[in-house]
Amino acid sequence: MVWSVFMIALGLVLLVLAADRLVVAVVKISRALGLSAILVGAVVVGLGTSIPELIVSALAAADDNLDVAMANVVGSNITNITLVLGTAAIVAAVRPRLQTLRREGVLMLASVVALLVVLVDGSVARYEGVLLLGGLVVALVLLVRWSMLDSQHEERVGESVAASVAGERRPLVFDMVMGLGALVLTVYAADILLNGALDVGERLELSPAFLGVMLGIGTSLPELATAMAAVRRNESDLVIGNVLGSNLFNSLAVAGSAAVVRGGSLDDLDSSLLWIMLIVALAAGVISRTGSRIAKGEGAILLVGFVVFLGVAY
Repeated sequence: MVWSVFMIALGLVLLVLAADRLVVAVVKISRALGLSAILVGAVVVGLGTSIPELIVSALAAADDNLDVAMANVVGSNITNITLVLGTAAIVAAVRPRLQTLRREGVLMLASVVALLVVLVDGSVARYEGVLLLGGLVVALVLLVRWSMLDSQHEERVGESVAASVAGERRPLVFDMVMGLGALVLTVYAADILLNGALDVGERLELSPAFLGVMLGIGTSLPELATAMAAVRRNESDLVIGNVLGSNLFNSLAVAGSAAVVRGGSLDDLDSSLLWIMLIVALAAGVISRTGSRIAKGEGAILLVGFVVFLGVAY
């Protein structure tokens, strides 16, 4: 089991590093191709940090571990709101724009509700996965339209993203090669992480759902790192965009892809975790609109919610 624990640690480290390099590469390529800065900041970075969840859940579903795949999604969504957003608020108060909450926030909440509706009956079918992926297409279309209408926000996020990937200018082909290599490494890291976790879980007789939740926490590390970098630059919208975009992608793309790979029953996923996911999403929205910021005390409340979530998951 010592070897499996080592593989889990190695997989997590490689996953975070590879996902970070992949996001940087995609951001640089997007900017080089002249894509909207808001899309690069809020969509590419927010969704890009969810690549670990996508790979882990798809591999788990392919290995006939649907409970692990869906628990990974649910655990990551809860962790993003409680741990990632709460920690960011502890470091510095997060002041999202109300327009962001009304648009992207409502969109994220709708995706969480859609995921809950799909999973609450204890099973998921392939056609439901297709519907979730269709919802992602609709969400991306809306995000593109909103980005075109929000030139002021585009400029601010563009500056933040540019600062986050600032460095020596290199040919576009270099970033393409780096992105491809990072993608390959991400898949490999997710595979050894999943295999190590399943082996440890089998030896300790842990439920697949609990393993999935723990993997969800681990695969949320890229979101935490991105949020810390953004909050240090006083870019609250990028913090919120990262969390909202990640949860949107998790609920629609990650869960949808896993369901398409393999539908079936969810024997071990505790339905209470689904309701916790919905409650923390609603709570974060209420907290964000109270005084138009998430203060340190409110960040502490979110962190307490993370501790409660761990207790229920266990």
